[in-house]
Amino acid sequence: MQRNHFLTPFLYAALMFSLVVLNSHTGVAAPPDPTEQLRPFLDKVTTTLADPKLKKMTRQEQSDRMISVIRERFDFREMSKRVVGRQWQSLSDKEQDEFEHLFTRLLQYAYVGKIDEYSGQQIQFTQQRVKGDRAEVQTLLVDKNKSIPISYIALLRNDQWMIYDVVAEGVSLVRNYMEQFNEILRKDGYPGLVKQLKEKVAGLEKNLTKS
Repeated sequence: MQRNHFLTPFLYAALMFSLVVLNSHTGVAAPPDPTEQLRPFLDKVTTTLADPKLKKMTRQEQSDRMISVIRERFDFREMSKRVVGRQWQSLSDKEQDEFEHLFTRLLQYAYVGKIDEYSGQQIQFTQQRVKGDRAEVQTLLVDKNKSIPISYIALLRNDQWMIYDVVAEGVSLVRNYMEQFNEILRKDGYPGLVKQLKEKVAGLEKNLTKS
């Protein structure tokens, strides 16, 4: 049988086109760069802290403003899950929502006093590590006299790197609270933990409104 060499280039082109289309649908896209996502967020945090308008607000207004910014890139649900530990899965949806709300308010009020400590410190990005859907972005908080290493641990959710832990000078925020809460859970159970959290948040909020 005589071969039709005239059709060969077209058959080859069709084959290559099919391979390109197939690869575009089956290939795994590279995850977004965590540093490039965290950089504008941390810039926004420092810009907000340096805003003269923030200094004129009440302490409650300051804390509300900062937590609204921080929510953009912090996964408080994941943080809550990790600080409670294995018992998290046994909680109802309502209990999980309640704990997340309390823990977020605890962080909001406990760290609002740090706002006055900001005096123009800058953030330098040093390196990052990515493994699957987890990432660590290492930075330095640069002050006049020293540099503090701070790492942001993030989880990839729908192409967004969301922070669920902060490690400052080797101390994990999540681990620190997890150890405290585990002790309470052993002694007083989950109801006892919630009771203490409510009392702590109420006390912090009361002090906040006084200042």
